[in-house]
Amino acid sequence: MFYHKIKIAEFIVDEAQIKIGSELIWLWVGIESESKNIVAINISKERNMFVVERFLDGVTKEYGRHPVSTDGGTWYPQACKFLKLQHHLHSSFEKSLVERTIQYIKDRTEGFDDYFPCRKKNCKLKHIKQWLNLFAYYHNNEISS
Repeated sequence: MFYHKIKIAEFIVDEAQIKIGSELIWLWVGIESESKNIVAINISKERNMFVVERFLDGVTKEYGRHPVSTDGGTWYPQACKFLKLQHHLHSSFEKSLVERTIQYIKDRTEGFDDYFPCRKKNCKLKHIKQWLNLFAYYHNNEISS
């Protein structure tokens, strides 16, 4: 959890592929629609319904059950159905919001990877997850200031 004091209207969720070192991974981001705070961020090596389900389950355990807005990815409706979450497709505003946020994160992650590349074989990318959590924390504090 990155921010305690926000009221949740709905979660806007999207994913994007990013390059960390020589590896392509998936960045998952959940944003609160009104405050524009990042409420969840994670990375995975796969993109499927099981990854989305685990991601959304963590978000709902932290913030409660709220509607989920996504793009047309086929993995989202099934995960929402399994978790009994209301699902709908992004509006153009929501799509713009989440795409800008993801691009902002991708730009910063690329810079981090340039300065602090991982040289471990079979890295679990823990350092990237920790950096993303720190980034989301500071991002949310900047928004609320």
